[in-house]
Amino acid sequence: MQVAKWGNSLAVRLPKQVVEALGLKEGDQVELVQAGPKTLEVMRDAAREAALQRMRQSKWEVPEGYKFDREEINSR
Repeated sequence: MQVAKWGNSLAVRLPKQVVEALGLKEGDQVELVQAGPKTLEVMRDAAREAALQRMRQSKWEVPEGYKFDREEINSR
């Protein structure tokens, strides 16, 4: 894998084999954990899925006609 500049950050492209093994798609969250002095472990971040599961278990329902607006929620 190659480290590349992305804005003010660094980015790594995941090889196809890793993407397929983790079942990743665009927009998924991943977690990188230091597994050793020079070793990283890549795993799917299940926080979003866990939150959705908790919402399903609580029988929470989205009101009819509700539309999520990220800009409105994040406006200050």
